[in-house]
Amino acid sequence: MTDRELPQLGDLSGPSMPNGSSGSGGLAAPGGLDGLDGLVAAAWPAPYVQDIGGWLLRHADGVTKRANSVLPLEAPEALDEAIARAEGFYAERGLPTVFSMSGQSRPSGLDALLHARGYELVDPTLAMTTEITGPYREDGAAGVAGVVVEDAPSREWLERWWAVDGRYAEQLPVAEKILTGVPAGYASLDGAAVGRAVPQGEWLGIYAMAVAPDARCRGLGRRVLRGLLDWGGTRGCTRAYLVVVARNAAARALYESEGFGVSGGYHYRVKPLPAR
Repeated sequence: MTDRELPQLGDLSGPSMPNGSSGSGGLAAPGGLDGLDGLVAAAWPAPYVQDIGGWLLRHADGVTKRANSVLPLEAPEALDEAIARAEGFYAERGLPTVFSMSGQSRPSGLDALLHARGYELVDPTLAMTTEITGPYREDGAAGVAGVVVEDAPSREWLERWWAVDGRYAEQLPVAEKILTGVPAGYASLDGAAVGRAVPQGEWLGIYAMAVAPDARCRGLGRRVLRGLLDWGGTRGCTRAYLVVVARNAAARALYESEGFGVSGGYHYRVKPLPAR
């Protein structure tokens, strides 16, 4: 099967939220997030994806694990063959084989099988959710003070985000292609803090939150977050979600203080490339 374009936002449905069985610390919560796998995949689309019978093999030239991993939505007919095809797919592209694993990954028991095959557990990640209630702006204001939300990322926005979250400058064009693969809002504040929001029906996905190192502890990230929530609320979103690496205590504290609670999570299983 050849590569094809990733389905448009809303076309890719996923399994329900993990309930803690994933081993990544996720907990079910009342009113929690359904379809996390599909929402995240749609909001962070790999430029190319290959469907091998329920598993989506995604790649984006190695830019972010999220866009360069297997999303195992349904159990394949031949499990060993599917794993071999996945490993071959990434080996051909010079990439490690990575599986994105939640409690609803299929088949059940896949995580343990990958562990037994030497796949390392990497980046336990929490999904956090909240109701979009506000008010996030001052009375009569057009938005959160100082926060500008635009429909496309400016060069300054991209460079600020990539300076915090990126690795190599030459990868930025691919990262931009991922970001702009679906409609989104791009918030910026004083050139020092940025964030991205993706409307997905009732849900608003919050991504790419970044603050310049020399501008931290000044509340800029909080204002960007509120600006995005306000922006999403004006577009009919009633609930918001975000994903954060479990070890990022500072970010988790910020989100918790703004009303986000843990609703589930996922992690990656990674098979390193053979040593050369």
